[in-house]
Amino acid sequence: MEKPRLDKWLWQARLFKTRVLAAREIRAGHVRVNGARVRPSRSLAHKDLLAIRREGYVQQLRIVDFAARRGPPKEAALLYLETKETETARLDAVARHKAGTARAPAPARRPDKRQRREIRKSLGKG
Repeated sequence: MEKPRLDKWLWQARLFKTRVLAAREIRAGHVRVNGARVRPSRSLAHKDLLAIRREGYVQQLRIVDFAARRGPPKEAALLYLETKETETARLDAVARHKAGTARAPAPARRPDKRQRREIRKSLGKG
C-alpha cells in the first residue's frame, strides 16, 4: 500500500471531520510530524510521531497502520497508538470541560430579540 498524505490519513483516522479541516489545522501549524512543521501533502511512514495541538492539550500519536478507506471508528482507532501522557491529558481536558459546563445555570426562558442582540454583541458577532 502506498504511503498516504497527512491530511487524508488524519481524516481516515477520524481525528478530523473533513480533509479540509485537517488541511487547515496542518497549515496553521497545529499538526507536527516528528517535531517538524509540515504541509498537508506530506507522505507518512510507519512509526511517525504526530503532535496535534488541541484545545487545552497536545495529543501525541504513533502511526501504526494505513487504511484504504475511511472506516468505522473502531477500525480508525487501530491506525494509531496514543501515548499514555497525552491520553491522561485528554481525559483531564474532557473532565475539566464537563465540570465547567455543568456549573452553568440554565436560563429560565429563551432570550427575546433584544437579549439575543446583546448576546451577539458581547460575543463580537454582530
